[in-house]
Amino acid sequence: MLIAGCSGGADTASGGAGGESSSAPPPPPKPVTLTLALNNGAADVSPGLPVIATAADGKLTDVKLTNPEGKVVEGKMNPESTQWTNTEPLGYAKTYKLVATATGADGKTETKESSFTTVKPRTLTYVSTNPQDGTTIGVGQPLAFYFDEPVADKVAAEKMLEITTEPKVEGAFYWFNKKEVHWRPEKFWKSGTKITMHVKVYGKHVGDGIYGQEDRTITTTVGDEVIHEADGQTHQVITKVNGQVVRTMPTSMGKPADATPTGTYVLMEKYNHMIMDSTTYGLALENGGYKTPVDWAFRMSNSGIFFHGAPWSVGDQGHRNVSHGCLNLSPENAKWVFDNSKQGDVVIVTNSGGPALESWDGFGDWQVPWSTWVQGNR
Repeated sequence: MLIAGCSGGADTASGGAGGESSSAPPPPPKPVTLTLALNNGAADVSPGLPVIATAADGKLTDVKLTNPEGKVVEGKMNPESTQWTNTEPLGYAKTYKLVATATGADGKTETKESSFTTVKPRTLTYVSTNPQDGTTIGVGQPLAFYFDEPVADKVAAEKMLEITTEPKVEGAFYWFNKKEVHWRPEKFWKSGTKITMHVKVYGKHVGDGIYGQEDRTITTTVGDEVIHEADGQTHQVITKVNGQVVRTMPTSMGKPADATPTGTYVLMEKYNHMIMDSTTYGLALENGGYKTPVDWAFRMSNSGIFFHGAPWSVGDQGHRNVSHGCLNLSPENAKWVFDNSKQGDVVIVTNSGGPALESWDGFGDWQVPWSTWVQGNR
């Protein structure tokens, strides 16, 4: 019985050997699958799209993309040698040739080529910005982007404008017209915030045959919080820096017929000397207009509201409103504001008897409620 049992074990072992002999052989090495992202003869290709060659079950061994003059366009291979992408941007309205060779796991090579033509724009649009690169701004400064052509696809355009901040800040775009869009947070910036504005429009379509002209990167930093609180009843301007009162200045705002608009202004640009000219906003000299030289002027709005020195109204400053809408200060106080304020600092005007500041007048962005702003005004 024991011997029979051993014989049975031998039979089982023999069956095992038979199982090994029936196992499937390993699959043969696969040939490479070479893919070019752009088909041969493709037209109206956006220069902003990447040109890609990909190898599956193998590796790319040679990729060349050449321009119409035969010059090789720069590109980069991934570490696995399975994908190549151009790193040099393409031009508009040009024909390119892509030739790629790859070797499969089976050792065989394959070559493919594709000739394609990039789009010819109807026209190009350049995007300028405010603030400028390398500046220090105040806590009220919105990020403004100005297209020099009307934008038909505003959603697409917004995706080309990337804002990064340190620390991270949530914000939204709001369109003032077909060429101008601003981005701001819900509340004033925090001092010390570092902002980078990435304008990534080159080779991209903003609608109606218009493409981006040039990519740009703009960096700016938020400086100290400077807020001027101007009260039309007390006729005083109280200036706070980082929440602390540092100066109180008598002022004279717009007289009742030219009452200064109320609301939140953002300082824009300054002049140590300028001519205040009412004809620039439609008030002729014969109708009560003026051309007055002033010193230490800081623009608050595009409609002509400034902080500026007004030695002729020093007796009225702190007592009554007699200006054409500007905030008159003594020469000494105007010089102090000129020296201690920057673009993006805030002026809050109350109790002047004037209408509300329009959101489109200068940087009246803070006049738009956040619930309205986030809808974008597209």
